[in-house]
Amino acid sequence: MKFGDIIVALGVIAIVIIIIIPIPKVLLSILLSLNIAFSLLILLISMYSKDVLEISIFPSLLLIATLFRLSLNISTTRGILIDGDAGKVVETFGQFVIQDNIIVGFIIFIIIMIVQFVVITKGAERVAEVSARFTLDAMPGKQMAIDADLNSGLITEEEALKRRKDIQRYADFYGAMDGATKFVKGDAIAGIIITIINIVGGLVMGVMSGMDFNEAIQKYTLLTVGDGLVSQIPALLISTATGLVVTRAASEANLGRDLIEQLLGNNPKLLYIIAGLLIFLGIFTPLPTGTYIVLGLLFAFLGYTMGKGIEEEIIETTEEISEAEELRKPENVFELLKVDDIELEFGYGLIPLADVNQGGDLLDRIVMIRRQIAMELGLIVPIVRLRDNIQLNPNEYVIKIKGVEVARGEVLFDHYLALDPGTGEGEIEGIDTIEPAFGLPAKWITEKEREKAEIFGYTVVDPPSVIATHLTEVIKERAHELIGRQDVKLLIDNVKEEYPAVVEEVVPKLLTIGEVQKVLSNLLREQISIRDMVTILETLADYASITKDTDLLTEYVRQRLSGYITNKYVENNQLKVITLDSEIEELIMNSINRTETGSYLSLEPNTAQRILNNTLKAAQKLTNIGEQPIILTAPIVRFYFKRLTEQVTRDLIVLSYNEIEPSVEIQSVGMVSLQ
Repeated sequence: MKFGDIIVALGVIAIVIIIIIPIPKVLLSILLSLNIAFSLLILLISMYSKDVLEISIFPSLLLIATLFRLSLNISTTRGILIDGDAGKVVETFGQFVIQDNIIVGFIIFIIIMIVQFVVITKGAERVAEVSARFTLDAMPGKQMAIDADLNSGLITEEEALKRRKDIQRYADFYGAMDGATKFVKGDAIAGIIITIINIVGGLVMGVMSGMDFNEAIQKYTLLTVGDGLVSQIPALLISTATGLVVTRAASEANLGRDLIEQLLGNNPKLLYIIAGLLIFLGIFTPLPTGTYIVLGLLFAFLGYTMGKGIEEEIIETTEEISEAEELRKPENVFELLKVDDIELEFGYGLIPLADVNQGGDLLDRIVMIRRQIAMELGLIVPIVRLRDNIQLNPNEYVIKIKGVEVARGEVLFDHYLALDPGTGEGEIEGIDTIEPAFGLPAKWITEKEREKAEIFGYTVVDPPSVIATHLTEVIKERAHELIGRQDVKLLIDNVKEEYPAVVEEVVPKLLTIGEVQKVLSNLLREQISIRDMVTILETLADYASITKDTDLLTEYVRQRLSGYITNKYVENNQLKVITLDSEIEELIMNSINRTETGSYLSLEPNTAQRILNNTLKAAQKLTNIGEQPIILTAPIVRFYFKRLTEQVTRDLIVLSYNEIEPSVEIQSVGMVSLQ
């Protein structure tokens, strides 16, 4: 523990000890004075804090201050009843208020206690209770607003995390303040009871000790009033501080500045009116002329000062407007050049799906999409911009990648999409359509048909799920376009935190970030996860000194990821594949042209078309029997054959022998030849 922590702990223990053990009168007077200073400090802190989170310790501070004050109350009561003396501070406060008139002094003391208990303490308690209730009720809405801002790209994940934490801290603070005000209320009640005990007990003790009744009243009333003031003044200060804290609304300044600006600065003309009225009353009525004229001149001066300040603000605002007009000039279009990586535009009929206030959960689904793709492909998906577009049909949506439309679909807001997985047993009524993500036949059905469709074995999904699934498949298909150099740098920096050696060896000594980006893009192009960045970078470190060809480096990485690839495509340790005739493999190897900028395949168009046609025929045979078509080739041929088949289809999987674990049983069910 630090020294300060030890001091605080010992201080709390000392407060408890004071309740039990009598202390010298000199020390008691010092502690009573310290209590007044401590209470004044709490009041000033509450006035000059801009946000309640700056004084989040305030509820605990109230408890400590209340306990300290009550312990001193008990000590002074002990001194009054036993010795008839509670120290110089208590006696001085009593003499100052009573001033040889016991009745007036006691009445003033009672008024102070009533003001504190009935007005300030009760009001602060009620405000704290209401603030806690409203803060807790508003938490879900604030959390959803943060999620909406995060998904729309208005804030970063770090800012969202901070705002969520602040919301929780606000709720904790106002909840604690609701309880802490009970300490203040209890303290006020205890002060009244202790006052009664001091007077009654003092009189009894004084009379029993042989003191005259009038003398006992004089002495013990003086001590009681003094003790009450010494304790009630700090209590009043802390009650006021509590009220200030719980009644402060959202503000960016302290209480003093807010009072001046909002009370005097909003409309200086009102100050001139008050000044004129005061001067009129001073001149034409029996009221004190000099006093009212001075006050009137003071308000007139305040009005002039505040009006001058407002004029300066207007000039500043005019300058800001001029700057805004400057931005509207034709040459200031840099902001318009920015293109979002992913955009989802939808017609006005689909706005409720994205509007949290109308129960839409599309934003939450997009958050889950980003998490899902990060887990599956290791890609940090950019923020998805959601926009409504009145040019689209009401139920239509468009997905854009880097400003270019790549997919389009249509959903019916108040319907469900029913798909037949091949086990549907009956007919259902609905609107025939095509499922946008996979192009499967489906039907839009109403809520009444939903239960029936589920009983018949159909897969039933709601409109947000249709859009989310379509968006997910588009992002996966275009993942290689979404990863840029900046994204690669973030991934590398993330690895560098735990594996600095491998990163320093590869970047920038062997490869640039751009070259690493090309390798990762090649992997994502064929849906190979880049989540295992450590293995990828270690492979590049092994082979980058031999070749800078990013296509060849990609093949080395794929071979090192053979465990992942085998697990992705192999089931039950068996793999049914289509192989290439040795003539085709030799033809492809002889047709590879290597240049300084990379390598490419150069085949005669007729030969290439014949290979593609035969490949599609062989793949169709596997598809007809329900098997996933996989082409198995030699390592040096795999990359170029995959690029060749991409001309007709991107769904064909092409693997090399080195990418399959040796324990897998490979069964050839077809062969692609030139014949």
